[in-house]
Amino acid sequence: MSTKVIVVGAGIAGPVLATFLKLRGYEPTVYERVPELPDGGLGHLLQPNGLRVLSKVPGLLENIEMAKLERTAFYSVVQGDTGLLAEQPTNPTFAFHGVRRPVFHKALVEAAERVGVEFKWGHKLVSLEQGEDSVTVAFENGSKATGSFVVGCDGLHSNTRTCLFGDEKADFTGLCQTGGICPIPENMNFPFTFLNIFGDGVHIVAYVINDRQASWAMTKREPEAKETWRAQDDSVKQAVQNSEVAKWDFGGSELIKNSEHIVKYGLYDRPELTTWHQGRVVLIGDAAHPTSPHLGQGANQSFEDIDLLTELLDKYNPSTASPSTSTLEALFTEFETARIPRSSAMVKGARALGESRVVQGVDACIERNNKVRIQWSDADAVARAREAMFKSVSAKET
Repeated sequence: MSTKVIVVGAGIAGPVLATFLKLRGYEPTVYERVPELPDGGLGHLLQPNGLRVLSKVPGLLENIEMAKLERTAFYSVVQGDTGLLAEQPTNPTFAFHGVRRPVFHKALVEAAERVGVEFKWGHKLVSLEQGEDSVTVAFENGSKATGSFVVGCDGLHSNTRTCLFGDEKADFTGLCQTGGICPIPENMNFPFTFLNIFGDGVHIVAYVINDRQASWAMTKREPEAKETWRAQDDSVKQAVQNSEVAKWDFGGSELIKNSEHIVKYGLYDRPELTTWHQGRVVLIGDAAHPTSPHLGQGANQSFEDIDLLTELLDKYNPSTASPSTSTLEALFTEFETARIPRSSAMVKGARALGESRVVQGVDACIERNNKVRIQWSDADAVARAREAMFKSVSAKET
């Protein structure tokens, strides 16, 4: 009989993990708190480390509408230092691909369903009880499920994490983002462009997500804002489209004024954990290491987690029978030893990059602009930095 695995969370990580498990002979079931597949969200930036993992799912990438970004460009609208700061064609080895989040999410769920993964929507985890050779989870709707082991993929507000390590407050980074989807501005089209525009206390990043649309996000220091991206807020749209930022050159005005759907949300991370598991339960993705989005590595780091975790299952449990707790302990410990330092560096790097982008005062802004000019003037140095970022750890290297 196949080994039952409980996957908590049907966001971006859960369906991919379940697919990998199913293809190996396990019997995963994905439990998700929301009642149905959501259609909200903006864009995702798929990077080489994440694409490498997704390429292992048969037929997935070939059937997702996405855009290969062939140019990176930086502009400034700061008084006294206006214009193009730097631009480079994309090194094909390190190409990014933009994709619309709902399109991507739906494709991941459908890929999992095609190989036989079952999804249970409307199941919010409230507790778990570990036995000698199994884990039983209870849901808010009164149902229960038992599996050999549990993987928590339930995001920033992970109930699995709370069950393991207690309730803790997510850390507001002091930054908020406002974002939207719009037709591709002229200066981002042909070639498809990854665009940055720097202002005084404001940074806009945008990228093409298909042959018609671009996704953008504006970062500012503002009071904490809850995740209003889950429901359209017309007051947010009106405030942004009437702001000075909506007058920016270099594509900024087109991004904001031509967006029909604009949302706003605070940026958070959580205290770093020294372990991601207890007994037969382990966390991955944002449940383990949530990050602010400034490196675009949130989903991509989740995919690295999945790749290594399933490689280690092959190593420690090649029969796919229900593993002992001691086997899982060894497996999860090796997994953490490799992944905690790397994900921690990404979380800290993303937060630092966000801080460096959103500076205030003309002098500080010009200093930031000059750093961008220097950093992006050396194509070889950029390539080396990206190579280091995208190098992931395999089970053979741990």
